[in-house]
Amino acid sequence: MTVRTDEHPDRPPLPKRRMGWFVSVALFVVTVAVSLIGGALFYLHWTYTRAGPLESAQDIVVPRGSGLGRIGALLAERGVVTDADLFVVSARLFAGAAPLRAGEFAFSAHISPRDTVRVLQTADPVVRRLTVPEGLTTEEIRTLISSVDGLVGETPAAQEGALLPETYHFQWGDNRAGIVARMAASMEDALASLWRDRAEGLPFADPNEALILASIVEKETALAEERAQVAAVFINRLKLGMKLQSDPTVAYALTGGGVLDRALLRTDLAVKHPYNTYVIAGLPPGPIANPGRASLAAVLNPAGTKDLYFVADGTGGHAFARTLAEHNRNVAKWRKLQRQNRRSGTD
Repeated sequence: MTVRTDEHPDRPPLPKRRMGWFVSVALFVVTVAVSLIGGALFYLHWTYTRAGPLESAQDIVVPRGSGLGRIGALLAERGVVTDADLFVVSARLFAGAAPLRAGEFAFSAHISPRDTVRVLQTADPVVRRLTVPEGLTTEEIRTLISSVDGLVGETPAAQEGALLPETYHFQWGDNRAGIVARMAASMEDALASLWRDRAEGLPFADPNEALILASIVEKETALAEERAQVAAVFINRLKLGMKLQSDPTVAYALTGGGVLDRALLRTDLAVKHPYNTYVIAGLPPGPIANPGRASLAAVLNPAGTKDLYFVADGTGGHAFARTLAEHNRNVAKWRKLQRQNRRSGTD
């Protein structure tokens, strides 16, 4: 029997040589790949932590339902980040599990992508402010709320005088109905608190009557130092059974709560209407505006005066009087000043 032998016993088998070559190539490829990945990760982390391009601080709204891609595009568009795709990749790698939230957020100048992500994950949203001036009717307040940017939903109806004028804080995306509800609750709280601490002997059967008179005081004067004195005049009149004779109630009667775009005429004072206090005795059936806290306080703690009259004095305030004779002299002074102003063209 013939035994076959290898003619070159010191030569490695061909398959082992090829395997060694493949291993070497594979190791080289892995080394290069690891180097490339490491370099890419280093670059991504460097861009993620370095200062961004935003030139000045900005408040930016992230809409509800925005995914990471949309957020990145928005931030790039507003100049917070340089490249949307780079931001998305970096955020996926380094941002962690906490989601990026919708809302309005404040971004400082040159904020890094890393800090941008932290803002979207953990920062408090921007607080907006809505200031409602005293003396607006409810319809005027509803129009104001409806025009405010950042609020959503319809503005619900409310009773005249039911909303407390103040500055209200809200966040982007809050509901207009919620603002109206807060205003109504604030009015209830303010009126209840002031009613508990009211002066003795006031001619009010309930807090609503105080609210009605406060709305008249609010429309009669914008001077803080006069409110308690104006309130005292009307309260003194109520106690004596005198008509209030308040011009703002006539304007309210003529417009149904709108804005009268002309001066009152003498004939207007005789218009038969439940809100015309030149015709009716006592208080009108409801408020003519939404009074502020100061006017509520004025009617519930009026000045200790016996004045029964007041008229404009030409300085933005009023001249007060106890007697009709004194009042007529004040009226004459006011009319003389009006004539002088018309001649000089300042009125």
